[in-house]
Amino acid sequence: MNKIATTAELEKERAELRSAGRTNASVPTWSEGGAGADLGKRHGWLSRLRSYFILAPLIWVYTIILGTVSLICSIFDRNGRIQHGFARLWSRLVMKTILSPVRVTGMSRDGFDNSRPRVYAVTHASALDIPILYVYLPFQFRIIFKSELLAYPFVGWHLKRSGQVCINQQNPAASIGAIKSALRSLRGGMPLVIFPEGGRTRDGQIQAFLPGAFFLAIKAQADIVPIALVDTFNLLPMNTYHIKCQPLEMRVGEPISTAGLTVQDTEAVSARVKAAIEALQSAQRST
Repeated sequence: MNKIATTAELEKERAELRSAGRTNASVPTWSEGGAGADLGKRHGWLSRLRSYFILAPLIWVYTIILGTVSLICSIFDRNGRIQHGFARLWSRLVMKTILSPVRVTGMSRDGFDNSRPRVYAVTHASALDIPILYVYLPFQFRIIFKSELLAYPFVGWHLKRSGQVCINQQNPAASIGAIKSALRSLRGGMPLVIFPEGGRTRDGQIQAFLPGAFFLAIKAQADIVPIALVDTFNLLPMNTYHIKCQPLEMRVGEPISTAGLTVQDTEAVSARVKAAIEALQSAQRST
């Protein structure tokens, strides 16, 4: 158990969270246009049958079996390192199953440098974004997730037991304990993955970033690495089980420094990261 912070510290953190929450970047959103319509024509009833009766059931089997083993292992490993290994194995099985190769562009896979604190800011358009990150980010990391995910069997249990960071989006100040723990981990060298949009997009466009999304990065003076996951919305949008197998791309941008910044700079940082992600997303696809 972490030590309980003093009242003065809590009030200071709450004040800074409120300050960060008042900022709100106003950079316009971006869409890839009509790609979704073209894909819809190419994925007919055979694709749906394959997804409903083969792909989705296999993913649930992987989830139940590996999720159960991971939960058992969490009894002996509360820092989440063993669970991360199971999550990576689960992700590899999922990616092999959905027949959607991922091309990593930008920084090379061997070029990720976590010698200093880093926060990876990632677009979020699909439930399959998580497996992509576990397979193609070649290091241990922790994810900041919204408290609503705790209601999902196996997935929520794994998130809670594996050292991920749960944030109450409706009342961030209520998550002060988790925030302070995440800050210590980040400063200690454990990279964090955040979805600054706060959840999956419903229309394929990059959504407005949450106020205070980069609070932890600024507090830890951590570099922010923008990542755009391309075509994952077309792969599996919200409210469907139809997985449209297709090539994907993970585009990694250059780190954005927060050295010397304070929480008052949240709006400027958010705008800069969002612009970097939009540029990555809108770039021509690699051949």
